[in-house]
Amino acid sequence: MDIGGTFTDIVTFDETTREFRATKASTTPGHLSKGVLSGLESIIDDLADIDFLVHGTTQGLNAFLERRGVRVLLLATDGVQDVYHIARGPRHRLYDAQYRKPEPLVERKDVVGIPGRFQYDGSELTPLDESAVRAAAQRAKEEGYGAVAVGYLFSYRNPAHELRTREILREVLGDDFTVSLSHEAAKEWREYERTSSAVIEAYTGPVVRSYLLDLEDQLTERGVDAPLHIMQSSGGVLTAKSARERPLQTLLSGPVGGAIGGEALTHIVGNKNLIGVDMGGTSFDVSLVVDGTPDVSTEAVLEGLPMLMSIVNIHTIGAGGGSVAWIEAGGLRVGPRSAGAQPGPACYGRGGTEPTVTDANFILGRVDADNFAGGQMRLDRDAAVRALESVGAQLGYDVVQMAEGICNVANSQMAQAIRTITISRGIEPRDFSLVAFGGAGPMHAVFLAKELGIKETIVPRFPGAFSAWGMLQGDIRRDFTEPYYFLDEDIDTTDMSRVLRAVEAEALHSLESEGVPAASRFAQHSVDVRYLGQEYFLTVPLESADEPLRSGFLDSLGARFATAYEARYGHSTLGAPIEIVTLRTRVVGELEGVSAFTVDAATSPEFAHEIRKVIFDGRELDTIVTERDGLRGGHSFTGPAIVIEPTATTVVPPGFRVDVDAHGSLLITNLEIESEA
Repeated sequence: MDIGGTFTDIVTFDETTREFRATKASTTPGHLSKGVLSGLESIIDDLADIDFLVHGTTQGLNAFLERRGVRVLLLATDGVQDVYHIARGPRHRLYDAQYRKPEPLVERKDVVGIPGRFQYDGSELTPLDESAVRAAAQRAKEEGYGAVAVGYLFSYRNPAHELRTREILREVLGDDFTVSLSHEAAKEWREYERTSSAVIEAYTGPVVRSYLLDLEDQLTERGVDAPLHIMQSSGGVLTAKSARERPLQTLLSGPVGGAIGGEALTHIVGNKNLIGVDMGGTSFDVSLVVDGTPDVSTEAVLEGLPMLMSIVNIHTIGAGGGSVAWIEAGGLRVGPRSAGAQPGPACYGRGGTEPTVTDANFILGRVDADNFAGGQMRLDRDAAVRALESVGAQLGYDVVQMAEGICNVANSQMAQAIRTITISRGIEPRDFSLVAFGGAGPMHAVFLAKELGIKETIVPRFPGAFSAWGMLQGDIRRDFTEPYYFLDEDIDTTDMSRVLRAVEAEALHSLESEGVPAASRFAQHSVDVRYLGQEYFLTVPLESADEPLRSGFLDSLGARFATAYEARYGHSTLGAPIEIVTLRTRVVGELEGVSAFTVDAATSPEFAHEIRKVIFDGRELDTIVTERDGLRGGHSFTGPAIVIEPTATTVVPPGFRVDVDAHGSLLITNLEIESEA
C-alpha cells in the first residue's frame, strides 16, 4: 500500500493463483488511513484473508514538509547547546548571494543546556546534572511540548547520560511520551548532523506513531491478524512496532518502493543499470539501480536539514500530473505547486480552475476520458479547455499550443532532474535503461529518454502501482554503525574484526523481534574511508567481519577505496594515507518474495486496437490505441501509440518501437539510436 499525493496505490498477490491485481484510491489528506482502507476494501473481499501487508507512508514526510509536527524541546550539552542553530556554513555556496540558512525545527528559546559531559574517548568529564533534567521535564509538561530531543556531546561514544536523561523524562512525562536520543537516531560523529537527526525524529515521531496506531486499530477491527510492515527509507521493511520506535527510518518510505522494484526488475529485463522515474500527481522522483543494486547513501538533506541514516538516493522535484502551470515574468512555469487530490486538475471536475500537466495531456488526446484511473473518474474536457485558455491568452497561445508548451516545460524540468542524479555525479545516462512508473510516468518517459539520448524505456506491469509492487519485494533490514577512527598505519586489524563481529551478533539478534528465523538472517559489512585530512568519505564494502584478519587487508582496502574515489571524482591517489571513520553493518531477514508477473505468448502478431487522432508536435496523427491487458508476449508495434491500463497510460511518439516481453513489460526502443548502433 503506497500513499501518494493524489492517489493511494494497492497491489495484491494471491499465493494460490499466483496472480497480481492493482487498484488506485483517492488519497484522503487529513485522514490518510481512510484512503488506504478504501483501496484495500475495493480489491479484497475479506480483509481477514490477508497474510502479509507492507505499507509505504508519507505521513512523517508530509508533517515535516508542511511544518505541522509537534513542538520539540531540545536538551543539549551545556556550553555547546547552540550547535543546532549554528549549524554549518554553506561550503558549497560560498558566493551565493541568495543563500538563506534553513529554518530549524526548534526555536532557540526551546533549547536547554544540561550540565554534564563526556570526553572524545567516552570517559566522563562532568557528571550529569539530574536536577536540570528534571526541571526541563517539568517545563515540557507545563508548557505542552509534544516531544523531547536529547543531543549530548560524544554520546555516540558513551550514551549513559542520554539513557539516564530518558529515564528521568519518562518518570515525569510518562512512558508514552516521545523522547528521541541522538545516539539512537544516529550513532555517528558530527554533533550537528546527529542532533538534527534526533530533532527531526522527535518532530515527526508522534505524528507517525499516531497514524500507525490508528491504521493498525482499523485493520484489526476488519479482522486483519497479519502484522503491519512499514517500508524504510533504506529500502528494507520492518514491523510497525519497530517503526513506531524509530520513526525517522520511515521518513521517505513512500518513494523508495520504486527503487526496490527496480532492483527486482533487473532480474527480469536483464539490464543491471536502471534509472527509475516515478511521476505521480504531485512530484517526480528519480532513483538509480547500479549493477543490480539500488543507489544508497548514509545521509540525506531535506529542506536544508541533515539526517544521518541509510537511505535510498532519490532526487525529487515538484513536477507531477497535478503540477500547476503559471506565468512569471512573461514566461511559462510548471510546478512546484500542485493541485493535489482536492480539487485536483481542472479536468477532474471538482472545482479546479488552474491548468495542470494532466489537463494538457488530456487536451492533446493522450488521456482516455472514459477509462481514467481504471474508469473510477470521468474527465471534463470543457473545464480543461477553460483552464488552459486562462493562461494561454496571456501568452498568445491557443489551447493546443498551450498544452504542448506545458508538457515541454515539465519534460525539460524532469530531464534536468535526471541529469542531476547522473551526469553531475559522473554517470552517463545513455548507459542505462529508463524505467517509467507512477500514474503519469509512462506518459512522459519516452520524451525524457529521447532528450537524454537513452535508447530503451521500460514500462513494467502495473506502472501506476509499481512502488507498491516493489514493497512486496523488500526484506526485513536494519542498519548499525560503530564509530571507529584510525589512520591506516594505526589500525589494529584484529580489534577491527572483533568490533565487527560484536556488532554483527547484536544486529542479527535484533531481527528476532521482527519474527525472522535464524536461518533467514545474514549480515553485510562496510567501512567509511577517506584520505587523511578530508572531511567526506566513501563507503567501501567488506566481504565479512573476518576480512580484516587477512594478510594484505589494508593494501586491498586502500586499492578499493582508490577505485571508488576515481569513479566518483575522476582522480585518486593510490598509496596516500587513508583514515577509517565508521564501521557499518546491515542485517537482512529474507522474506519470501512474490513471483514475477508473466503473460502468455502471442499466437498472432495481431492485437485488438483502434486508431484515434492524437497530437504530437502540433500535428494530429493517426495513433494506435490499445488496452494493455490485450497484449501478449512477442507483440510488437511502432509509434505513435497509446497503451491504456487501469493504473497508467503509456504514450509512444513517432520514431519508437514497442516490444512486449514474456513478463508483460513494454520495451520501447528509440529507432534512430538503434539504427546508429
